[in-house]
Amino acid sequence: MTSTLNSLAEARRAAATPLFADLAGDIGVSFEFFPPKTEKMEAQLWDTFHTLEPLAPSFVSVTYGAGGSTRERTHATVARIAATSPVAPAAHLTCVEASRAEIDEVAEAYWEAGVRHIVALRGDMPGGAPYRAHPDGYANAVELVAGLKAVAPFDISVAAYPEVHPDASCAEADLDNLKRKLDAGATRAITQFFFSPDAFLRFRDAAAAAGIDAPILPGILPVSNVSQTRRMADMCGTQIPAWMVSLFDGLDDHPAARQLVAATIAAEMCRRLYAGGVRDFHFYTLNRAELSYAICHLLGLRPKAAPATEEAAA
Repeated sequence: MTSTLNSLAEARRAAATPLFADLAGDIGVSFEFFPPKTEKMEAQLWDTFHTLEPLAPSFVSVTYGAGGSTRERTHATVARIAATSPVAPAAHLTCVEASRAEIDEVAEAYWEAGVRHIVALRGDMPGGAPYRAHPDGYANAVELVAGLKAVAPFDISVAAYPEVHPDASCAEADLDNLKRKLDAGATRAITQFFFSPDAFLRFRDAAAAAGIDAPILPGILPVSNVSQTRRMADMCGTQIPAWMVSLFDGLDDHPAARQLVAATIAAEMCRRLYAGGVRDFHFYTLNRAELSYAICHLLGLRPKAAPATEEAAA
């Protein structure tokens, strides 16, 4: 009898309306990139950017290496976007190994370059060492947000952790820290990546119950390299479910199949978030367009008319 009931349930599920049928395309998106190290990587970055640009993201962010190791490359990438595209760029900025004066100088340079959005983060120490505040620097992201607001009226995004920041004593303390960042002047929060829609939805509801009414964007990481993702997850406390790992088993030598599996997993998660009322998504692209573009397409988003950038006119 149990087998029959299970078969009936599966048959009903298979006959139901397809997950991605008739979606309104009423989502907003943003994308994260990292600054390129080589000419080849730079070409890949701009190819990725121009592929995703017609989806009209609300902003695109560019990361900042540990200890400010990519400061110049981050600035160059963000400044180029600001000068050549209608898409608003956001520059990551951290507290690590820099004085207040140095950080304020970087922020002022961004403002002069036309950059109005900063992703303000405490940051991680080089080599994975325990965090240590610079003696003359901003101690944490709360202080950084307040300092940036004193430099210029930036639009500021901060980080949030659905599965709790590894350095937080508990979930309540982590939420309190998020609230203090928002109260200091941040506009929105972007979450660390996660693989459980329920984890995000519970976090969103807990934040609302704690009096947080700012937008919280779920950070979506389409996974195609499990070992790389595991390293990243270990650093930020994200849980990787065993079922997801097993879906990638045997695909090491099949990159195209890995891409399909990755897109399927991430798209289904986004669809469940959509069913939970989420309408804005932030994608960690790892400087590749295919997976993020495919997921956006499944969610009903279609490209706008190609923008007439200065580079296109040249």
